[in-house]
Amino acid sequence: MIQLPAITKRYTFQQPRRAEAPPPVASLSCEFDKLGEVEIVRVTTPALSKQWRQMMDAYHYLKSGPLCGAQLRYLVRSPQGGWLGGLSYSASARRVECRDSWISWPDAARVRNQALVVNNSRFLISPTVKVKNLASHVLAKCQERLVDDWEKVYAYRPVLLETYVERGRFAGTCYRAANWLHVGATSGRGRQGTGATVKDVYMMPLEPTWQAALCQHADGKLQLRKVEEPRPPRDWIEAELGGANLGDTRLTARLLEMTGQFYSKPTANIPQACGSVMAAKAAYRFLDNEDVQWKAILQPHYEATEERVSALPLVLVAQDTTTLNYSSHPHTQGLGPIGTDSEKIRGLLVHDTMAFTPQGTPLGLLNIQCWARDGIGSRHERYEKPIEEKESYKWLESYQAVSAVQSRCRKTQLVVMADREADIHEVFAEQARTPRGAQLLIRAERSRNRKVLDDEETCDFLWPMLEQQPSLGTREILIPPNETRAARQTQLAVRMLPVTLRPPKRKPQLAVVRLWAVLAQEVNPPAGVEGLEWMLLTTVEVKTKEDAFERLEWYARRWGIEIYHRILKSGCRVESRQLENAHRLTNCMAIDMVVAWRIHHLTSLGKETPDVPCTVYFTDSEWKALTTFVNETKVPPACPPSLNESVRLLGKLGGHLGRASDGHPGSEVLWRGMSRLTDIENAYKLYN
Repeated sequence: MIQLPAITKRYTFQQPRRAEAPPPVASLSCEFDKLGEVEIVRVTTPALSKQWRQMMDAYHYLKSGPLCGAQLRYLVRSPQGGWLGGLSYSASARRVECRDSWISWPDAARVRNQALVVNNSRFLISPTVKVKNLASHVLAKCQERLVDDWEKVYAYRPVLLETYVERGRFAGTCYRAANWLHVGATSGRGRQGTGATVKDVYMMPLEPTWQAALCQHADGKLQLRKVEEPRPPRDWIEAELGGANLGDTRLTARLLEMTGQFYSKPTANIPQACGSVMAAKAAYRFLDNEDVQWKAILQPHYEATEERVSALPLVLVAQDTTTLNYSSHPHTQGLGPIGTDSEKIRGLLVHDTMAFTPQGTPLGLLNIQCWARDGIGSRHERYEKPIEEKESYKWLESYQAVSAVQSRCRKTQLVVMADREADIHEVFAEQARTPRGAQLLIRAERSRNRKVLDDEETCDFLWPMLEQQPSLGTREILIPPNETRAARQTQLAVRMLPVTLRPPKRKPQLAVVRLWAVLAQEVNPPAGVEGLEWMLLTTVEVKTKEDAFERLEWYARRWGIEIYHRILKSGCRVESRQLENAHRLTNCMAIDMVVAWRIHHLTSLGKETPDVPCTVYFTDSEWKALTTFVNETKVPPACPPSLNESVRLLGKLGGHLGRASDGHPGSEVLWRGMSRLTDIENAYKLYN
């Protein structure tokens, strides 16, 4: 045993830091152009260093340090607001698989050239500063001077920037807006392999020859890392969710297995879908795991949807809100009111955003918002809140998410559609100030009857102004059924006019917006039935009769998201889940939402592309089991049937009679058929 002497000296970094008061930071909310010239100040003096450190310790979740290796720090200042935030750049991470694969970085070249990659290790805009587009502007402006500053201090020029954005805490929107590239996510194991949060990895090249500089060996030769061709996904489940980064590959494997079980038996509860006690227990453990978050489950599905979107010239994006009622499970924790105070209905609110082809085939989800209300509050209290604190901000958040996709899919035109609840001036103002953003097609609320300016700058109300316009003709639209009406064909008289919307009186700071209005009113509705009337406001040009008719056809596709909600509730029975708390419910909901989309997709695809082989959707054993069972034969056909034939056979399993007058099977009979097909397929594989 060795007796060590008492400690007589402590180094500065070992001494506890004294708590310092937060520095004076601006508190402002304004448009970016009202902010003045934004200045990036490099930290070179003790006074600036203290300001930077105090700001980070007060407002950044990682505090001020320590920073690793070579480093530079900056402060952000404007003449109108004073100090607004700060940044730091320091040594890059030693090894990150997704980054190294993206660079094609051999290990030897990585060790030699690691210093040429610099990490944006801190980035802060004070939470008291709310200025749209400020964060992305600061990133771009600081990036312009970083290379020269780094060369002055360290005598070499970096060629690539990296940063890591913690999932669940931040969305990385400002990095995407500043044209940083998302290249993947960390494994979630941390440096010591003991567990860490999953972080999205973003990269920004600083010069065109960055890859050659990073992959150059000591002899001057360029050698790229050999990357194996990725294995194609085994099935649609792996294609949609295989990229989920939950911090542990075993959790991702469990997610894929559960999704397959839920899809096979969409109407079953969890024990029935899983098929055994042990599998059900594993499913409950997965849903209860604190490391599993519903947003991380859906992230790879968003990316798969974006890939499908990017392959089309035009995509219609519908957003809508639905409520999930869990009042039959009164002991469930983490819920909130979803009705009036007297109704005492508790549950969750879900605002989803789904992409459709112009023909109505659902391409997948692009954004989901889910929350529990703290309380409803009085109408006056809700009226006085700023838009950022209202539930109606969901429309802007969804639009911003779609516009981020639009910025990456330059060859695709995205048009966001919404019903009358989205008729708020902030949505149109957001579109007007979003460069290269998605377009809008929103149904106006008649009770608001906005004041508009015509071409002669005279003020009038929207409805009277449109009703005075000459009719362009009539258009026939099919109205689908719902709880209060039967399906019917309608004849709509159509009028259109370019208009300029004035902001509400209590929000004069919002800009006037220029758009087109299309009014469609039903001609001779059936007796006792209220005639259909649509007032559509769109940022897409409407110059001809054909343009106006096309906007009506587009808006009619918005019903697809209501069909999706019905599949989610009635088909997947998401409101019947008994999981005791909101964390488990939302994790399960994320899986159910992907399953509901897949069922909806099958229903639509059978109509849109009926002649493609059924193998685009069904596995080999599925279509053989389906054809032999329904046709009551032991031998399957030599060639796979078409998708349309297979969908009709699946409909027969769900109760569709299949007569010529019955039309195409709907989503309800298809999800019933899917439930039966799983058992039939198992029997087929057992006896063949």
